[in-house]
Amino acid sequence: MVIMITAKKNVATQRLFWSATAALFLFAALTAGCGTAGNSNTDANSTVGPKGPGGRGGRTAEVTIQTAGVQRISIQRQIDLSGSLIPQDEAQVSSEVAGVVRQVFVEMGQEVSAGEVLVKLDPRELELALQRAQSQLRQTEAQLGINGLEYGEPPPDEQISSVRLAMANRDDALAQLKRAQRLRSQNLLPQADLDAAETRVKVMEANYQAALESVRSLKATLQERRHAVELAQKKLNDTVIRASISGQIAERLVQQGEYIRENTPVVRIVQINPLKIRSAIQERHAGLVRTGLSVEFAVESAPGQTFRGKVAYISPSVDLSTRTFPVEVMVDNASRRLKPGFFAKGVIFTHRDENVLAISEDTVSTLAGVSNVYVVEGGKVRQQQVTIGTKIDGMYELLEGLKGDEVLAASNLTLLATGVPVKISRAANTAPSSEGGQP
Repeated sequence: MVIMITAKKNVATQRLFWSATAALFLFAALTAGCGTAGNSNTDANSTVGPKGPGGRGGRTAEVTIQTAGVQRISIQRQIDLSGSLIPQDEAQVSSEVAGVVRQVFVEMGQEVSAGEVLVKLDPRELELALQRAQSQLRQTEAQLGINGLEYGEPPPDEQISSVRLAMANRDDALAQLKRAQRLRSQNLLPQADLDAAETRVKVMEANYQAALESVRSLKATLQERRHAVELAQKKLNDTVIRASISGQIAERLVQQGEYIRENTPVVRIVQINPLKIRSAIQERHAGLVRTGLSVEFAVESAPGQTFRGKVAYISPSVDLSTRTFPVEVMVDNASRRLKPGFFAKGVIFTHRDENVLAISEDTVSTLAGVSNVYVVEGGKVRQQQVTIGTKIDGMYELLEGLKGDEVLAASNLTLLATGVPVKISRAANTAPSSEGGQP
């Protein structure tokens, strides 16, 4: 009896299992049918039935697309540029003399002109040095018989008083020697007196030569003391320190009352207008970059604003470590919106190419770095790999892959494959900008 009850229970369990399995199969079939119907209603252009494109035994429905043709545009070629803004001129003004700072006339950020007074030093010590040099000069001029009020050329040697005196003594000794010789020839003068006259002539001749040498030495001293006066005057003038270039004060380095030595920097001046961008261009662009090319760039401190300049200087050599060559771009900064040290990023406009093949970005499908388009031919599409270049205003430069007269699909690219029939709704509006980049 127990065995019969167990057998009946096993049979009931099996029936329940098979009923549940049948119910699951029915539910799966109903769910699949509903999903297929939903897909058919939501996408009229997709494949009819459960087997769509790529399935086996299914029929492919037409895909409605927009089209675009291959166009010809003008492209402005350009080279990327980045670098720092630097002043065209920068000067660290230093004191040429030592002294105590009495006045400082400028502050950081102040704009100054070349020659404007920046700092004044105490001139008293240098005034005394000038007076001493002038006194020494006047002493030498007096010895040479020169008017001390005006600088003039010294007179000839024979007109200097000391030389004239020596010359007169020499001439007198010569005259007395001639008289002694005449008297001696008549045996009217002792030989000792004649010898004395000859000796006196030699002495006076030596005195005359010494006078000439002394005068020539005085003339050399005269030039030296004139230069000393000029140097003392220059040092006195250097107590007033002036701007060597026009620009703005970047640093003020001294304070009033401070003692400074020679060659001590007092201020640093940077020229704000114009500025330069110093950049490095890759070696492969060496044949394209030349002076006078236009440049556009932007800086972080002025978002949305574009600044312009021109290539001014190009290095003739390439850096062997970086394979780049330095380029400097002159930038007008009359508005003072740019500052030295700003980082600039922009482009150099090299040349313009006309009649370049281009396709709309809507026609390009890119996957894993490979670009493809779908060419419409006889109501169907054909996938075609292309090589694209510069992108400008929604258009890609076409480098390879098409002849130029093809009609391309410009929508629903994800539903397309080679051989899929298509229905053209309208042509896409892909007219590019006529400029193709800035000049």
